[in-house]
Amino acid sequence: MSSPPSTDAINAGEPSGGTLLAMYERMLLIRRTEERLGADFKAGDLIAGVHLYSGQEAVAVGVCHHLSDRDWIASTHRGHGHFLAKGGDLPAMMAEIHAKATGVCKGMGGTMHVADFSRGILGANGIVGGGVSLICGAAYSEHLKGDGHVAVVFFGDGASTQGVVSEALNLAALWKLPMLFVCENNRFSEFSATSTVVAGEIADRAAPYGVPACVVDGNDVNAVWEAAGRAVTRARSGQGPTLIEAMTYRLSGHVEAETGFLQGARYREAAEVEQWIARDPLRRSAQVLQARGIAVEADLDAIEARVKDAVEQAVEFAKNSPPPPDAQALEFVYA
Repeated sequence: MSSPPSTDAINAGEPSGGTLLAMYERMLLIRRTEERLGADFKAGDLIAGVHLYSGQEAVAVGVCHHLSDRDWIASTHRGHGHFLAKGGDLPAMMAEIHAKATGVCKGMGGTMHVADFSRGILGANGIVGGGVSLICGAAYSEHLKGDGHVAVVFFGDGASTQGVVSEALNLAALWKLPMLFVCENNRFSEFSATSTVVAGEIADRAAPYGVPACVVDGNDVNAVWEAAGRAVTRARSGQGPTLIEAMTYRLSGHVEAETGFLQGARYREAAEVEQWIARDPLRRSAQVLQARGIAVEADLDAIEARVKDAVEQAVEFAKNSPPPPDAQALEFVYA
């Protein structure tokens, strides 16, 4: 289920009906995939805990809908959503999470390292902020080629305090790299409220380097799409980087295994989660589709059925795939 770049005019102010439908379906695919992975982990069907992207789908989809396979992204430890938003293969990702030989990284990377260079996906990353320097390098490569492709890094509010963000902002500004810094501010750095560990406003980090920045509602896919469109257009035309701070919220825990080591401790209240459920990007997108006459309930039901079928087929593919052969253990270790 690959996504082509949006062909809507960026200055039109809002995406077309076809684009809205496509983005809604991609967000739903991410959500249903994450829900299934969460359930399978709790059932003991996965070999490791998973960091789910539920609630943040509008950010990845709104940005990646402007990108082609020739553009690059780098992700975080919460990378399934970015992988799918960029057009990554769902069965191959599912097999990777199940550590199977048919996985996108042959079962050697796992949940936090899904990558596919053929789709411009440099990969999820278990190192906080680890994707920033990778994308800075990819952006420099595209700058040297000069063929109009861009590189996008997704990082969290916790990662915004890593020194590599400042270093990359400096280089990207100095060399006018075709780079987007997309900070997904989901209010928490693991189990700590962002307000307790991050000083100041994240979007303000760009100003000293002369990099334009904006803050958008990360649960509104239209708003993300519009901001990303402006930034991508700017990058493709050689004007340099942009920082987008998308305000969002993860509906799942930091990691699905957290109940085991938190031992009853809480770092957020149920009422807060409920407030953000009311701002669910999927619900809001469905409301827009119906209010504008783009889709009726039967259309949304058809999308739901199509997505659920795709997720089920991916799970069956993963379960029926073989594990990596023993000989593969050293295959990617030595050059």
